[in-house]
Amino acid sequence: MATFNVVVADPAEGAAYPIEVEGQDANRFIGRNIGDEVDGDAVGLTGCTLEITGGSDEAGRPMRGDVSGPGLESVLVKEESVGYNPERDGERRRISVRGSEVSDATVQINAKVTETGDESVASLLGEDEEEADEADE
Repeated sequence: MATFNVVVADPAEGAAYPIEVEGQDANRFIGRNIGDEVDGDAVGLTGCTLEITGGSDEAGRPMRGDVSGPGLESVLVKEESVGYNPERDGERRRISVRGSEVSDATVQINAKVTETGDESVASLLGEDEEEADEADE
């Protein structure tokens, strides 16, 4: 069974929420590519739609949208891009990256909320209640 740590970004609130997903809900992500939309029910966000924006594997190698498939690939990069920040102008380097498809090797998936339902993302995840409890103490 696959297990993912899905980091859901809410552009409206400017916040990100890490959610651990396993079992049948995790299978909704397998085979999807960067840019694909997934139903928010997979992470407990009923009525929301999520867009996969990236992710990484167990070694921290990032997923890249321009590399097809789920496997590892060695890519020559020459400018600031996913997984590489050059130290000087014109520097090039070969780095290992994951393809754009989510697989069992993926550990973290980054996603953003594209459509919301009647409730906010924070209230669906119970974050509003936790903040209210902290304010009472």
